[in-house]
Amino acid sequence: MMNGNVEVVVVGGGYGGVMAANRLARRDGVSVTLVNRRPDFVERIRLHQLVTGSDDAVEGFGEVLGGNVRLVVDTATRIDAAERRVSLAGGGTVAYDYLIYAVGSGAADPGVPGAAELAHSVSDLEGAQRLRSALDATPATAPVTVVGAGPTGIETAAELAELGRKVTLVCGSVLGPYLHARGRHPVARRLAELGVTFLEGPRARVTAVTRDAVRLGDGRELPSAVTIWTAGFRVPDLAARSGLRTDTEGRLLTDVTLTSVDDVRIVAAGDAAAMTDRPFRMSCQAAVQLGAGAAATILRRIAGRTPVPVRLLFAGQCISLGRNEGVTQFSYLDDRVNALHISGRLGAKVKEFACRFPLDQLVSGARKASARASHGDSTARLEPPLPQHRTTPSNTRRAT
Repeated sequence: MMNGNVEVVVVGGGYGGVMAANRLARRDGVSVTLVNRRPDFVERIRLHQLVTGSDDAVEGFGEVLGGNVRLVVDTATRIDAAERRVSLAGGGTVAYDYLIYAVGSGAADPGVPGAAELAHSVSDLEGAQRLRSALDATPATAPVTVVGAGPTGIETAAELAELGRKVTLVCGSVLGPYLHARGRHPVARRLAELGVTFLEGPRARVTAVTRDAVRLGDGRELPSAVTIWTAGFRVPDLAARSGLRTDTEGRLLTDVTLTSVDDVRIVAAGDAAAMTDRPFRMSCQAAVQLGAGAAATILRRIAGRTPVPVRLLFAGQCISLGRNEGVTQFSYLDDRVNALHISGRLGAKVKEFACRFPLDQLVSGARKASARASHGDSTARLEPPLPQHRTTPSNTRRAT
């Protein structure tokens, strides 16, 4: 058990990072600093709505972050595990006893000629804002191409088509690869109703992007005044640059308690975490669970207790198809999809609930953390762990 005040630094202010920060800030004797490159919290799952103006996808940290959490608006450039310090782009450093690595993810390098320079992204706030400006400057009748038929691509295509845009969705292989065949039918039906042309199959792959067209693998060229690339995600290389072991995608390698395989003082959460034997889908649904799990791991170590394995439980995936319809694809708890789904207006309501629920969790967590600070509550208890297995990993530091 550690004596005195414990300093925890959370790198990254997305769903996982904020969830972890609020959980930790409720514990007496723990000081929390959140390092984030933006002064506001971004609802990433609403960025397609920012593009069309139905939501700004931003909340002030004052709403979602406990008042006793110190916010540092800067970018982490290196983690010095030996010295327990984080170097910042602004020139300063932040010291820690424990660190939560929650840097999130962004758009992957398309690896297609012209795509990085000419295609737009909806994976972060700045990219979505640039896309909105580009669309505002483009005639409403001009053709728009969305590349990638995962949730982001489908939602972006539907949102634009609902505004009257002429949209082509290039799927690459199949529309909604995560979806069950039965859940895919209402998605295809609604996109067709909105006037979206979607191209599937092995030849429906983009081989080049130009200023006014998209070239496909079969030689076809699609006119495209605005091209939006939604296929693939990448994580920042902060862990690798800091000498910490990562998987092939650059995610920090952890054991089943989310602890770095290199350092027991570093715990990961969100898209940038990779449990060595339990891969999981990058998502908001996973991030909030991982944030809570990361906090629980640190709080147990502070209390001198053995951390427990974190088990992620999935419910499915919700996809909006414009503002008035949607599809909810249910899954088994291990994220394998099943035939159950909800579509139409009820699907849209479930999707809105799914977007609102994690934000409400963060707001509630912020209030609880702030209440601890206001009342000086010294009786705060450890949060109960997430569902767990019996096996427990070693607490000892591993060799690099």
